[in-house]
Amino acid sequence: MSRLSAAVPPWLAHALRAQRGPVPWSAVVRGALAAGPLLLVAVLSGRTSVGVVAALGAMLAGINDRPGSRRAAVRRLGVPALAGAGGLLVGSYAGQHVGAVTLTLLLTVLGLLAGAVSAVGPVASGAGTQLLVAAAIGAGMPLPEPGWQRALFFVGGAGWLLVLRLALPTPGATAGDYRFDGERDAVGGVYDAVAALLEAVGGPDAPGRRVALTAALDHAQDALGGPRLRAYASSAAERRLHAQYAAALPLAEAATALAWAGEAVPARAVEGPRRLAVAVRTSTHTGPLPAPSRSAPALRALDDALLHAADAFDRGGDDSALHTRRRTATSLARTVLGSAGREYGLRVALCFGASVAVAQALHHARWYGSHAHWYWLPATAVFLVKPDLGPLASRVICRAAGTVLGAVLFAGFAALLPRPAGLVALVALCGALIPVATRHFAAQTAVVTVLVLSLVMVGGEPGASWSRIGETLLACAIVLLVGHLPALGQRGGGVRARLTHAAEAAHVYLAHVLDDGTTDDRAGRWTLRREAYRALAEARASIDLAAAELPALARHAEGTDEVAATLERLVDTTTACAVQLDDTGRLTPEHTERITALLDELAEGRERAGLAVKEGQALPVPLAG
Repeated sequence: MSRLSAAVPPWLAHALRAQRGPVPWSAVVRGALAAGPLLLVAVLSGRTSVGVVAALGAMLAGINDRPGSRRAAVRRLGVPALAGAGGLLVGSYAGQHVGAVTLTLLLTVLGLLAGAVSAVGPVASGAGTQLLVAAAIGAGMPLPEPGWQRALFFVGGAGWLLVLRLALPTPGATAGDYRFDGERDAVGGVYDAVAALLEAVGGPDAPGRRVALTAALDHAQDALGGPRLRAYASSAAERRLHAQYAAALPLAEAATALAWAGEAVPARAVEGPRRLAVAVRTSTHTGPLPAPSRSAPALRALDDALLHAADAFDRGGDDSALHTRRRTATSLARTVLGSAGREYGLRVALCFGASVAVAQALHHARWYGSHAHWYWLPATAVFLVKPDLGPLASRVICRAAGTVLGAVLFAGFAALLPRPAGLVALVALCGALIPVATRHFAAQTAVVTVLVLSLVMVGGEPGASWSRIGETLLACAIVLLVGHLPALGQRGGGVRARLTHAAEAAHVYLAHVLDDGTTDDRAGRWTLRREAYRALAEARASIDLAAAELPALARHAEGTDEVAATLERLVDTTTACAVQLDDTGRLTPEHTERITALLDELAEGRERAGLAVKEGQALPVPLAG
C-alpha cells in the first residue's frame, strides 16, 4: 500500500485503501439477527410496510455498530436513531401536506441544522446523517402508516439492534462480567500501548507508538464514559475498571517522557505494562512486576507508576475519575455556530437542498414513471457530503462504484430468488455483512444498495436498480459541484477550528505545568493532558483527510500539518517537563530551551497557516533552575 500511495495521487490512494483487522463476529451475528428477522415477522403478520421501516432503522443502526463497550453503544446507536425518528416524522408529514417548493425549503433548512450540529463530534455527525436520510425517506417513500407510527417502528428497529448489543455476550469473552468485555479490552489496550511505546523508545517507531497510545486512551475513555443512570460507577467490576484506567495515566505520562528523552529503556521495563494488560483482560491479579531502573526522572516516574498500578489492581482502587471535562452548552453552541459548523452546515444544506429540488423536478416530470422513489437522490447526497467517510473525490468514486456493483448484484439475486422469502434472507445476509463492509465505503455502499433494493421490492415496488445508478451519478455530480464552490464559509474551516482548539488545549496544559502553584494537582494535570492529546488527534485526523482531497481543496489546509507536528512536540515536551518537576521541582536548561524554541516555531507556523492567535496566549517560559 505504501508503494501504491507513492505512485498515485492521495485522493485516489484513499479510495483504494481499506481498513484491516479481524472479523467482528459478534457484530456480524447481531446484523444477521436484526433487519432480516424483523422483516420476516412483519411479512408473516401481514404488516410488510412496518417491517420495511423497522428494518431500515436496524440497518442504519448497524452502520453505527462499531467495536467498543456496551455503555458507549447506547449513545452511538441510540442518539442517531432518535434523530432518524425525528427526521422520519418531519419528512412524513411534510411530504403529505406541503408542496414541492415548501418541502425543498424545509429540507434545506433541516440540512443546515444537521450539518452544523455534525461539527460537534462523531455521534452528532451520525445523528445528522440519520436525520436527513430518514427525512428524505419519510417524504418520498409511499407507506400506508401515519408519520408517528413510522417513527415509532423506526426507533423499534434500531432499538432491537441495541438490545442485541447489550444482551448478547461477545464470543470468547469468558473472564469476569461479560457486560464489561468492551471496557476490559479497551483498558487492556492502553497498557499494551504503553508497553509498545516503551519498547520503541529511542527508535524511529516511537512517534507512531505515542500516537497509538493516545488513540488507546481515547478509546478507553469513550468505552468507560458512556451514559449512566447514576453519577458514578455502580458495580464493583466497573469501579475496578475505572481504577485500572486511572492507574494507566501516570504510566502513559512516564512512557511519553521517556520517548521524549529518546534514550532506550531496559527490556524489563516493558514487562510490567504487558502483565497489567493481561491482568485487565483476564480479571486476575498481576503478580510480581519487574521494577525498572531508577536512574533518571522518567524511569523513577515509571517505577512509581508501576507500584501504584500494582496496588490499584490488587486492592481494587477507588479512583473512578475518567479525567475528562463535560462539554458545556456554551462550548457546544460555540462549535455549532463556529467556522466549522457554519461551513459544513452551508455545504450540507446546499447539497441536500439541491438534490431534493432536482429529485422533486424529476418526480413531477414523471421521469420516475408511476413509482415514487425520489428519496434515493437526496439520501445519496447526504452520505456523499459527509467528510467522516473520506475525502470528497474518494467518496464520489466509492459511492458510484458501490452503487453499480450493488445494483448489478441485486438484479441477479432478484431474478433467481423466490419472493418474498428469498429477499428476506438477502436482507438478513446484508445485515450480517454491514459490520465487515464498513471497512471500505464502496463495499458498504454495495451492501446497503442490495439491502435497500430488497426492502423496496418486498414492500411492493418493482425493481428500480438501474434507475438507482442514474440517481447516484446525479448525486455525485451535485456534491462534486457544490464541494468546489467558493465562498461557502471559510475554506478549510473545519481543519482550522480543530487545530485552533488543539493549540488552546496545549496552551492550557503547558500553563498548568509551568505554574508552580498547580504542579501538585496531578489529577487536573492528567485531565488537561488528555484534552490536549485528544484535541491533537482530532486535528491530525482532519488534516490527513484534507490532504487527501483534490488539489483545489487540499491547498486550503496547506501548512496546518506543520503546525500540528509542532503542537505534538510541544505537548510531549510539556509532559516531560511535568515528570521532571515532579522529580526535582526544577526544569533543566534542555527543557526550557526546547519549550522556547517550540513556542517560537509554533507562532511562526500559525502565522504562515493563517491561524489566529488569541490575545493572552503568549506563554511565559520559566527560567531553568
